[in-house]
Amino acid sequence: MTRNILIAMAVIPAIWLMIKVYQADKLEKEPVGFLIKLALLGVVATVLAGVTETVGALVLQALFSRQPLIYLLLFYFGVVALSEEGFKYLLLKNRTWRSPYFNCQFDGVVYAVFVSLGFALWENIAYVLQYGLATALVRAVTAVPGHACFGVFMGVWYGAAKRYELAGAEDAARIARRRALLIPALLHGCYDFIATVDKTAYSLIFAAFVIVLFLLSYRLIRRASRNDGYIA
Repeated sequence: MTRNILIAMAVIPAIWLMIKVYQADKLEKEPVGFLIKLALLGVVATVLAGVTETVGALVLQALFSRQPLIYLLLFYFGVVALSEEGFKYLLLKNRTWRSPYFNCQFDGVVYAVFVSLGFALWENIAYVLQYGLATALVRAVTAVPGHACFGVFMGVWYGAAKRYELAGAEDAARIARRRALLIPALLHGCYDFIATVDKTAYSLIFAAFVIVLFLLSYRLIRRASRNDGYIA
């Protein structure tokens, strides 16, 4: 299978999900050029997270090499999840928080999902080129939608934080911003940890976790789209 076909298979799932969340934005569509820039910020986040994950892995290996369970928990929750969701969030907030386009609560969901899918798209290309067709098929229905789901949870709280700030509720805005980072990081850590445990029972738990994550994200995005309103 040629390299171009593998790249296309890696990219198409993320682009399809971007289109779906763009279509869910019923009140006021965001500029396409602006959304493309957000997706590119997701690519930047993969590079930054790659550095912190490499350093974090080396530190944890030195400290917990004889305690594999502690190592895995700290690595997937404290290093991978916080690095990836943290850089997504920092780049998202830096680019969109003061943007004049951010005038509806659902915009937060659109922005966060585009950053997350930019991350997933670039990460997916690397995995697929290294491991081939089987990986492309598996990640198309697990990892790529998983990143989109993390983006949905981030965006719901991020949009709420913007609404609270504009309403003068600073404490509520601060709490919502924390949740916009910590809830996706917790979900991401659970996803990675369960996926890497090589036991049949954990495979079943992973399948159940993914199904519940997808269903909750679908309900969240439908409700957020339906209840959208201008905040600026």
